[in-house]
Amino acid sequence: MDPRNKRIGIIGSGAIGGFYGLMLARAGFDVHFLLRSEYGVVHEHGLTLRSAVHGELQMDVQAYASASDMPPCDWLLIGTKATSNAELAPLIVQAAAPGARVVLLQNGLGVEEQLRGALRDDMHLLGGLCFICVNREAPGVIRHQALGAVNLGYHSGPSDDRGAAIVAEGAELFRAAGVDSQPMDNLAQARWQKLVWNVPYNGLSVLLQASTTPLMTDPDSRALVRGLMAEVVEGARACGHILPEGYAEHLFRVTEQMPDYWPSMYHDHAQQRPLELQVIYGEPLARAREAGCHLPKMEALYQALAFIDRRNCAS
Repeated sequence: MDPRNKRIGIIGSGAIGGFYGLMLARAGFDVHFLLRSEYGVVHEHGLTLRSAVHGELQMDVQAYASASDMPPCDWLLIGTKATSNAELAPLIVQAAAPGARVVLLQNGLGVEEQLRGALRDDMHLLGGLCFICVNREAPGVIRHQALGAVNLGYHSGPSDDRGAAIVAEGAELFRAAGVDSQPMDNLAQARWQKLVWNVPYNGLSVLLQASTTPLMTDPDSRALVRGLMAEVVEGARACGHILPEGYAEHLFRVTEQMPDYWPSMYHDHAQQRPLELQVIYGEPLARAREAGCHLPKMEALYQALAFIDRRNCAS
């Protein structure tokens, strides 16, 4: 069956959801975008992608202000922040066709567990790890600087023995849209691997008010990044996940070669939105602590960010 016969819904059509949704729509997929505050702009003007890789793309899209207005979707890509997961499940269920595949394009640990109990038993839940430099530039406008791969892993569903086939099907959808996508055999370990980058760069961008280039230029911030990366690797090991040899150093070198980038947590802070602290810091720290592993640098960063977040949201 042609994968373009599948109906795809995007819940959370900001930077992440908007980018992947537009790439799929450009490739001829039937894509439906759920929006909140930006619905009016996107309904009237469409979505715009300004990409250093793919050029500029402007498309009129099938946009909705309510999940109840969307047609039943075979695949649902969830691009919202994990801070909104408590209110997310009813929207997913409303938009999901029988046997729908739900892909959480979110950072952190425990995000699948937050949602699984609120989804229907017939729905398959996958994790999607995005390796991309992208941000929302203006309402309905997405800026893409570099990278773009999204790797998929199976979490749970009505028949776990079909998980590998479902992951392969999802990867095929993305590859048909020109997006690199690989299956992940161990979703839990892959989420720890993603934290090796997210823990230092997201948090330090807020704490030090610095993007990646300054963080990689100053010797003290470089040492902080390396120390935090090492702690994430240590925490993963304590929880039974042995990350590939040299993985942290690989990410360090990749970041040195990236264009200057403000991580997503900085944008959330700048726009006074709640920070994704629980899933990126709180949950990994709790799991490591339960395994008898103390991560002092990560704990200190978490405490500083929690103070900043509370003060920011109260102002």
